[in-house]
Amino acid sequence: MVKRVKTGIPGMDEILHGGIPERNVVLLSGGPGTGKTIFSQQFIWNGLQMSEPGIYVALEEHPLQVRGNMAGFGWDVRKYEEDGLFAMVDAFTAGIGKSKEYEKYIVHDLTDIREFIDVLRTAVKDLGAKRVVIDSVTTLYINKPAMARSVVMQLKRVLAGLGVTSILVSQISVGERGFGGPGVEHGVDGIIRLDLDEIDGELKRSLLIWKMRGTSHSMRRHPFEITDRGIVVYPDKVLKRKAIVELE
Repeated sequence: MVKRVKTGIPGMDEILHGGIPERNVVLLSGGPGTGKTIFSQQFIWNGLQMSEPGIYVALEEHPLQVRGNMAGFGWDVRKYEEDGLFAMVDAFTAGIGKSKEYEKYIVHDLTDIREFIDVLRTAVKDLGAKRVVIDSVTTLYINKPAMARSVVMQLKRVLAGLGVTSILVSQISVGERGFGGPGVEHGVDGIIRLDLDEIDGELKRSLLIWKMRGTSHSMRRHPFEITDRGIVVYPDKVLKRKAIVELE
């Protein structure tokens, strides 16, 4: 039996047929406004509710902003930080300003992937983390797209070796058919694609599990919503590019 990690996101584990296989490294790919960051933060928060320590690597936003955004959904991580169950890796400020005074884990040079991995490895070991989110992994190779697969493979080796289940957030442009870098889809265990489409004059969100090693999963495109408590996936509905269809 494959040991699974529950995302805890309503409807998501149902279409994953039980959850993400343990130690999988999953690429969460999508364009702007699709809900990637909320999905990944919800994954970390739900892990904390299941007594699974988590690490959130902030590459796109200031750690204070991340904490504030999470608190807006009712996900206040401060107590978990104090209890040593949650940690933020600051890969955004480079230790400039006051961050160095209150952030324990700081990546000073983003061009040095070895430093990035060393800081991440230290944080995971210190907490005994079970879940890791990197938001977004695209930042690590945005100026060197040819390095995309190499960076993802290095991260996969380290993360899987540490025994964590990981989500790597990957940014794509509107209308892009890829997953956020040449070859990255071959370097991960799973791909979840989030989309935002105009249907009958209205924007609709949906997701599709492109692949997930170690488990069967829904092959349909399911609509989801972002509520004031996070993401809700509708496993009993399918979004076609022209309409949402109720499943029997």
